[in-house]
Amino acid sequence: MDLIPDEDKDRNFITALARGLDVLRCFRPGEAELTNTDFSERTGLPKPTVSRLTYTLCKLEYLVADQRTGTYRLGAGVLHLGFGVLAGMEIGDRAAEVLSDLQQGPNSYITPALGERFRDAVIYIAVRSSVEDVSLTMHVGSRMPLFHSAIGRAILVGMPEDAREAAFAAACRDDPDGDAARRNEFATALAEYGAQGFCSAYGSWRSDVNGIAVPVFALTGSRIYGLNVGGPSFHVKKRQLESHYGPRLIEAGKRLSLRP
Repeated sequence: MDLIPDEDKDRNFITALARGLDVLRCFRPGEAELTNTDFSERTGLPKPTVSRLTYTLCKLEYLVADQRTGTYRLGAGVLHLGFGVLAGMEIGDRAAEVLSDLQQGPNSYITPALGERFRDAVIYIAVRSSVEDVSLTMHVGSRMPLFHSAIGRAILVGMPEDAREAAFAAACRDDPDGDAARRNEFATALAEYGAQGFCSAYGSWRSDVNGIAVPVFALTGSRIYGLNVGGPSFHVKKRQLESHYGPRLIEAGKRLSLRP
């Protein structure tokens, strides 16, 4: 798990803090407990360093240790931080009503969601789940790929050019062979957004998922979000997404952005 590049050249960068946060980010969806060995393998940090970090995080109640099994789970401190962030987002209250409106359409398999970029992913911060019992269940905290999902492409379209280029450069460091494909996909998404007002992903993230998305701009202009609608491809078809939900999604994005 890479830290911010060129950290050694930045005197203001606190490496120990970054490493502690990297440990907390090691948990993946569905994982409740990890060991120091797991943390070491996923962060690339030596085990003695990891041991000091997990000890400190336990003291701060961000991790909880199980002495019997030698494992750690996320503590209440992490939940406090997460819910504090969600509660402080000026867009959160308005998003709930918008997502509810988007879900009220002819297709009961539709799931609308609002997400924000974190590194090479988009994290859902508000979701209105489909009323149907489907295998794909998205929730607050779910992750989508930045470069291969509709919501990720919409965020890239809305980002300032320098921030977007930094995102591509970071992805290239991890996967240089995929750089050309990512840039080609973005060029297609940008053209699509210019022509239709939204970005799409039909099976590019998962072969059984279709979706469209638009960028949403925070009132302060400091944050770019993505707003999407989508669902299982065998129930949510391209034609209905673009003809019925596309115009509604565009208006919903403007409503959340409070832009004309």
